[in-house]
Amino acid sequence: MATRGFLLYLLSGFSVAILSVVFINKNNNMYHNSTLLHSPNVSSVDKVWPELKLNWRLVLATVIGFLGSACGTVGGVGGGGIFVPMLTLIVGFDTKSAAAISKCMIMGASASSVWYNLRVPHPTKEVPIIDYDLALLFQPMLMLGITVGVALSVVFPYWLITVLIIILFLGTSSRSFYKAIEMWKEETILKKELTRQQETLVNSRGELLIDAEYEPLVPREEKSQLQILCFNLRWRRLLILATVWVLFTLIQVIKNDLAVCSTWYWVLFCLQLPIAVLVFGYEATKLYKEHKMRMSTGNTQAICEASIQWSPMNIAFCALCGILGGTVGGLLGSGGGFILGPLLLEIGVIPQVASATATFVMMFSSSLSVVEFYLLKRFPIPYALYLMGVSILAGFWGQYFVRKLISILKRASLIVFILSGVIFASALTMGVVGIDTSIEMIHNHEFMGFLDFCSSQ
Repeated sequence: MATRGFLLYLLSGFSVAILSVVFINKNNNMYHNSTLLHSPNVSSVDKVWPELKLNWRLVLATVIGFLGSACGTVGGVGGGGIFVPMLTLIVGFDTKSAAAISKCMIMGASASSVWYNLRVPHPTKEVPIIDYDLALLFQPMLMLGITVGVALSVVFPYWLITVLIIILFLGTSSRSFYKAIEMWKEETILKKELTRQQETLVNSRGELLIDAEYEPLVPREEKSQLQILCFNLRWRRLLILATVWVLFTLIQVIKNDLAVCSTWYWVLFCLQLPIAVLVFGYEATKLYKEHKMRMSTGNTQAICEASIQWSPMNIAFCALCGILGGTVGGLLGSGGGFILGPLLLEIGVIPQVASATATFVMMFSSSLSVVEFYLLKRFPIPYALYLMGVSILAGFWGQYFVRKLISILKRASLIVFILSGVIFASALTMGVVGIDTSIEMIHNHEFMGFLDFCSSQ
């Protein structure tokens, strides 16, 4: 019921926001860049690239970038909603360049987090900590959604993107916070039960009944980090994911050299759909058949980490959420984790696996954009390398510190609280920047309606 209410909130909010554009006065012919954090092809603003030198701006950006990357990767959301306002307001980059550098930071943090997670065992099962079934299900839809988001960023007015981001981020952060509180309460009950069971038992005369710890008859096998790394890698699945990434990257590179709205441009644009649908359909069919087979034999064990039933309705819901997450990533300049992270928790994935899987998928989606931005020379190499290095360190140490904290406190809900906090902070920063810019556009009597895709690039 809570999930349906959340979806109703998003649907009604998005519908009202988009329909309101129809009532905006379109008499002014001035065109303005319509993206908040957009693709390199949609801006008419000149590049603003500050020099990389030691000053208070760089120090503050380093601190914010480190904390944002650490918290963002732990929560599985990346942190793009924090990076771009930081790069524009503090460092002084133009919005387009800030979005490009944000992608570099997300890629660096995601890559280091994936490397850390590959050397960590699953907390409860003898399976990889990265759920490759869910990665194969969401990655193609996410990358397809990023392409759609970049296209919409050209058409949607600036203020509309701001409103949509605020609606989405406030909704997902509230839902994640509610989920975290539920998990915290369950963990508290479990800890009390374990404490009660571990207390020393005495009889009515006060005599000890149990006062010793016994070693298990079959000792648990301790694996080395190399063994865990090899166990967590699934080469066939990785090959499929890498193939999808290469195909999408080639399409983007070729498409950027073509005239916008030309015949071949739209052919390549539409070619992404069958690639994404083919991979998604393969994995969805596999999950559906395995789920149906297990139900027929009375086996209630989950196929993957998600605890939902893989019915056609739920599979279609996952596809829709994957596209929505990618679309937000295209509009915002993030890797799509603001949708994928909360979604994985919603379908029953435990926080440690949700974080590992979300960052794994984000590594592919963010690196796709980084390659495109690099080929189009949309960010300064020295600044990108520096901030990416900061994010790599932050991603590794963030994972290390939080997982140590979880092992001490026995509360995986900390990951969900961090996820909720990062999304809420992104809603505030993006909202403040977006509202301020929208007010300035209104004062300047700039165009506030939908733009034409072909003529506005």
